[in-house]
Amino acid sequence: MSDKSQDGVTVVLVHGAWADASSWRAVIARLQAKGVNVLAVQNPTSSLADDVEAVRRVLARVEGPVVLVGHSWGGTVITEAGADAKVKALVYIAAFAPDVGQSTGDQVAAHPAPPGLAEVSQDSFGQYWMSAKGWTECVAQDLPQEDALVLWASQPPLGGQTFSDKVSKAAWKDRPVWYVLCSEDRAVSTALQRQLVERLNARATEIASSHLPLLSHPDAVVEVLLDAVAAVAAG
Repeated sequence: MSDKSQDGVTVVLVHGAWADASSWRAVIARLQAKGVNVLAVQNPTSSLADDVEAVRRVLARVEGPVVLVGHSWGGTVITEAGADAKVKALVYIAAFAPDVGQSTGDQVAAHPAPPGLAEVSQDSFGQYWMSAKGWTECVAQDLPQEDALVLWASQPPLGGQTFSDKVSKAAWKDRPVWYVLCSEDRAVSTALQRQLVERLNARATEIASSHLPLLSHPDAVVEVLLDAVAAVAAG
């Protein structure tokens, strides 16, 4: 069965690294309350190709135009997956947005490392994890500590080669783009975020937020998403 929203526009949400689709829960509830159809992708975060395939499977369920939204690593995923003809707009939230032939790691390396990167370690299986300190001080520092620690305890691993995977398509080149810039981000470089706002010619909204505005500032995030939905609905 396909999923169709009342106004014909569906918002598809793509989460970042060390997270799952439940990280969108506050945003989903608010969009549903506004009558907006919304679906969240459950990324395996094992490789760019795997995550793009997960997005494509969700897009296949949708009839009508899509606003495709990516948080953090999810921005790299929507850059590739957003080439789907159903996708009419892209929203990046404190997210990466590589160009063709570029990887997430290339974008990370082009700017001074934010403190959150020092809290990432690799296990004996080659997978990467974020430390508890990283969650409480660098990713979700504006959430209650107990909430940040729940996120730490429930995080999935990030595939060892994921940030090296290069993008083969850059959907932001021929679609309207919105960007939520988080000025208190300690996980993704704010300098990179500002550079991307210019590079993507994005309609920018700056929030004094940690890397997780999805949970700490959901109303502000939803306002941006509704703006994108309205623009797509208006044609």
